[in-house]
Amino acid sequence: MNMSLRAIIAEDELPAQEELQYLIETYSSIEVTNCFDDGLDVLKYFQEHTTDVLFLDINLPSLDGMMLAGSLAQFKHKPTIVFTTAYKEHAAKAFELEAFDYILKPYSEERVAAMLKKLESQKASADTERVESAETPARLNVWKDEKIYVINLKEIAFAEADEKQTTVHTKDAVYTYPGSISTFEQQLPTDMFFRCHRSYIVNTEKIHEILPWFHNTYLVKMKGLNEQIPVSRSKAKEFRQIMRL
Repeated sequence: MNMSLRAIIAEDELPAQEELQYLIETYSSIEVTNCFDDGLDVLKYFQEHTTDVLFLDINLPSLDGMMLAGSLAQFKHKPTIVFTTAYKEHAAKAFELEAFDYILKPYSEERVAAMLKKLESQKASADTERVESAETPARLNVWKDEKIYVINLKEIAFAEADEKQTTVHTKDAVYTYPGSISTFEQQLPTDMFFRCHRSYIVNTEKIHEILPWFHNTYLVKMKGLNEQIPVSRSKAKEFRQIMRL
């Protein structure tokens, strides 16, 4: 299903914030989920959450937009950034930070509308690429009852370390992969599989239940299976970002 983009606005002047939100909602299907007026609050938000697009004013209290963008660039799941400012001289630095665009205030309706169209077009192209990739899924050779089976990676629910080999679980069968779980991990697409524990890898598309556990971590259950798989404390933060908790 094609889902609309989610966005955050970081702008300390309320009239500019409201105007930008109006233009986004008028000229696109992008959903504005939060607005902030302080850069440090935005950074704290991204430590626990993810979003698709950040409309970022350069002159923010506590932490300015340039420093904030530099910090977010280190995150695994970083948003697409559109800078907003009244000052042209920041443009070069903005594009050094790989900003998607740079919008000057006062806002030009036509300019903002064109930028939003470009944003959504890029999203549609990315969705098409994912669909095309899904139509030619990768496969993996695994063992069961002294026979080699070729399985689609999408069939895998989770895998667990078993000394020098890896046990691979699907909804209907259990197989063996003749290599360590670290070697097995290298065969997997990172946008589908997550190493949630030193001994476990899960297919995030097959997670059915997430159960809060000790020390702010979790147990997960996969579709069609009864096992409870731990998310280690060191992986809990990344897990929350991936699952948008």
